[in-house]
Amino acid sequence: GSEADNDLYINQAMVFIEDAIQYRSINHRVDSKSLWLYRWYYSRTCQWILSLTITIILALAFIEEPSSLTVTSDVRYRLPAWNPPCGLTESVELLCFLVFMADMSVKSYLIGWKEFWKNKWLMAYILTLIVSITDWIVSLSFFCTESLRIRRILRPFFLLQNSSMMKKTLKSINSTLPEMASVVLLLTVHLSLFTMFAMLLFAQTKDNQQDKEWMVYFRNLPDSLTSLLVLLTTANNPDVMIPSYSKNRAYSIFFILFTVLGNLFLMNLLTAIIYNQFRGYLLKSVQSSLFRRRLGIRAAFEVLSSLKETPANAQQPYVSAGALQQVLQKVEMDSRCKQAIMRSLKMCSCDQLSAAQFQKLFEELDKYAIKQHPPNPEYQSHFMQKLQFAFGHPYFGYLGNVVALANIISICVVLVMDADKQPSERDDFFLGAINCFFIPYYLLEMLLKILAMGLRRYLSYPSNRFDGLLTVILLILEIATFAVYGFPHPGWRPEFMGLLSLWDMVRLVNMLIVFRFLRIIPNMKFMALVVTTLLDLVKNLRAFAGILVVVFYAFAITGIMLFKGAVVPVGNTSAANATFDNGTLRCGTYEQLEYWPNNFDDFAVRKMCFHGALLHLLSVHLICRWAKIYFVAWWLISSVIWVNLFVALLLENFIHKWDRRCHRASLSDIEYQRTVELMFRDVLEEPTEEELMEKLRQHPHLQLCR
Repeated sequence: GSEADNDLYINQAMVFIEDAIQYRSINHRVDSKSLWLYRWYYSRTCQWILSLTITIILALAFIEEPSSLTVTSDVRYRLPAWNPPCGLTESVELLCFLVFMADMSVKSYLIGWKEFWKNKWLMAYILTLIVSITDWIVSLSFFCTESLRIRRILRPFFLLQNSSMMKKTLKSINSTLPEMASVVLLLTVHLSLFTMFAMLLFAQTKDNQQDKEWMVYFRNLPDSLTSLLVLLTTANNPDVMIPSYSKNRAYSIFFILFTVLGNLFLMNLLTAIIYNQFRGYLLKSVQSSLFRRRLGIRAAFEVLSSLKETPANAQQPYVSAGALQQVLQKVEMDSRCKQAIMRSLKMCSCDQLSAAQFQKLFEELDKYAIKQHPPNPEYQSHFMQKLQFAFGHPYFGYLGNVVALANIISICVVLVMDADKQPSERDDFFLGAINCFFIPYYLLEMLLKILAMGLRRYLSYPSNRFDGLLTVILLILEIATFAVYGFPHPGWRPEFMGLLSLWDMVRLVNMLIVFRFLRIIPNMKFMALVVTTLLDLVKNLRAFAGILVVVFYAFAITGIMLFKGAVVPVGNTSAANATFDNGTLRCGTYEQLEYWPNNFDDFAVRKMCFHGALLHLLSVHLICRWAKIYFVAWWLISSVIWVNLFVALLLENFIHKWDRRCHRASLSDIEYQRTVELMFRDVLEEPTEEELMEKLRQHPHLQLCR
């Protein structure tokens, strides 16, 4: 009936508006049951469960065998780790797989089977689940004793497929690869040519001094290539050139040429090429998001214009204000936006809205209100008004910064004086006395600011919340110190009592004082500009960082499979070749450099010190020749490609935001500020009527009336 059709149109419009708010695609089923399922799937609870499941399955690597549950990763001191019994982590994995199967099924149903076969990500999702479940079954059949578990390497895919921004970023990276490959090829030619030069220049002779260079670094092709590759990362500089340089300083020309051409020219050329390819990447991404938002709003307009209350003989489609109000009451959106749209609708004072008017109402989504700080309290007393003026003045804040600087300098002086003293000779009186003066001042400053501004206005500033929280923590720690160890006096070195020694308590207090000095940032215009820009960059680069986590995870799991147990402590056969005849360790070896914590024995150590460990292992030649392929692949992806991609994105974001912020009006002069997603709003192109309608006509499940 017409009533049922009207309800369907209202629900469709509601979902399309929610899609627009979240920049989601509108190409999904739009019948009543599917709309209910769609809203349930994108509800906070459902998405939270999915995110939690992804986090759990990724975190399993820390506790499943080989477990990371040890205090240290140093193979000399590490105690045997607790490994979960067979079936424990596998049960958790099975629950995660069931959630992913439900997720995949709902996604596949909602987009429709025709669209499903075109969706490569969903096909890969199914394939990953099939392989993972098969591997899980094999693992249980071997009672968890098999060393190769393919499903562990595939786990990052679940994180990747759940983020549309990560998919979009990956697509952009993929389009940049051909240009990057040309520079990597040039880098390979550079390495190969200099490797051949090195093997000819440092060939074996009767000169023992020159033979040191040949024996240690350029004995054969793989060793020569590895030595120069590590030199490109500067991890073995200047060690690699010392034997030849000690004989004749002219040999340094070879290494200078290699470094200048490789590091200063080719690596920076790669950065330039990637920046050129990525210039406009964020702009394209935001343009695409804007189109999705406009398309969602237009789709809502089209379905609402199909309501039965609309006259059939109308020249132009329109939507009644009552129908829009009915939809807005059901839509899940920010309350400020909803109120602003309702306000604009009332101010419009028209019963019928055209497509242009409808879109204009929802431009409110592209803004967010700048937070209005509560007013200062109004005191009747003339004396209180003077106090309020004095302690609310910016100069009072500057005085606080000067006092904080004096505190930092005094701590620094005491630390320099006590640097060479033994713990038994150290007197904690000076640091204790300094804290007794400065911490009460910080408390007084906080209370006077609250008096001047009022508690609500004081807490409305992030810098005040930061300052106040640290002041309260410092006060609690200081009171706890006095309660346990008494007041400071000359020779104040009591025995250890409670959870922390006196020295630990004093150190903790002073670390917080140093951290508190960051309060000066908001008072320094350009420093605040840089910091806020960098914080905004962190928000913008979340998808990029997510892909980095995926790569780290996959390489870490692969490294554990390949090299677990490769590093063994001194006293075993592996150290035999690392010693001289007198039993001392050879300089520059893994053992002499004490890189024991850098190993592949568990997941946590791989994640924490990946990059340095790989370069160290390469530079000290602890690994076999074929294994070097793994390390070189990691270096290429992480250092050569990934770091340059990051620098390119950083430059694009930073330059654009710096220019906009330097020329922008004061925040107090404007009512609204654009969101991070639409910071390029002034250079974006609004989609045309024809583009929107053409896209809507291609919708696989929506039949328009016109």
